Amino acid sequence: MRTSEFKKLLRKNGCYLLTQGGRHEKWYSPITGNKFAVPRHDGQEIPTGTLQAIKKQAGI
Repeated sequence: MRTSEFKKLLRKNGCYLLTQGGRHEKWYSPITGNKFAVPRHDGQEIPTGTLQAIKKQAGI
């Protein structure tokens, strides 16, 4: 899944952007109460393991 598609999925599930950094963005999930990092490479695919870890932190 591309980073841009994944960000749409996060927003659909109630997550929102907190801050932007150099290579990552900090997001917050009201479902889990966790803050987590998402890569800023919108045109690139997120590796499967990374994607699953972020989904777990986001409660998706």
